[in-house]
Amino acid sequence: MTNPSDWLARTELLIGPEKLERLRMAHILVLGCGGVGCAAAEMLCRAGIGRLTIADADIIQPSNRNRQLIALLSTEGLKKTRVLADRLHDINPEIELITVDKFLKEDPMIELLDHPYDYIVDAIDSLSAKAYMLLYALKFKHKVVSAMGAGAKLDPSKICVADISETHTCTFAFDIRKRLRRLGITTGFKAVFSTEQPIKESVIFFDSVNNKKSMAGTISYLPVMFGCYCASVAIRDLIDPSQYGTNNISRINS
Repeated sequence: MTNPSDWLARTELLIGPEKLERLRMAHILVLGCGGVGCAAAEMLCRAGIGRLTIADADIIQPSNRNRQLIALLSTEGLKKTRVLADRLHDINPEIELITVDKFLKEDPMIELLDHPYDYIVDAIDSLSAKAYMLLYALKFKHKVVSAMGAGAKLDPSKICVADISETHTCTFAFDIRKRLRRLGITTGFKAVFSTEQPIKESVIFFDSVNNKKSMAGTISYLPVMFGCYCASVAIRDLIDPSQYGTNNISRINS
């Protein structure tokens, strides 16, 4: 019987001890600890995932405070992975955490992906890095849920989950599909995206050494909701792949 004093008692009441144990035994890689990634990581932790690897090279900037759960006045200038790890340990002291705080390009990315993860949550916001990661994640036959563009949008009711081949409206998803087609990939992973038309006036373009060529305005709640959707895809797939697996993506949107 569920112990009411157990911090996961409500979760066990919902899904049962067997499925909760599946989550406790799972190892998930979260790539990117920004607005989407840190929310996804927190939801995974709160669901009882036993092992997380979190990867991000950035430090917390003042501009992060409008949407990133880890961004506070007191955490500005600190590494995102360090702050997120402290937060996750405060939720579940028993969680096993691996932090990666370096830029992942080519060989380091392949090395990171060459592990037996139960799921990968992709919250990378660079097109080139994202496409490269997806290429090798699929080569290693990982289950992946990938966040598309959460910027320049306001309406949470437009968030959807589908195979990447079925995404539409989202410019970021279009660019990812185009890059992956050149690599021979047209399907094979789940994408969280929005069917809302972007607010064009909120996007500015610039050159950057980190491969970002544009910056979009963001609202507080939408990246967090993208992260929650990503976490839900991984969690539901892990506890019941027959219902929420790759061949049943449409059910996730209901």
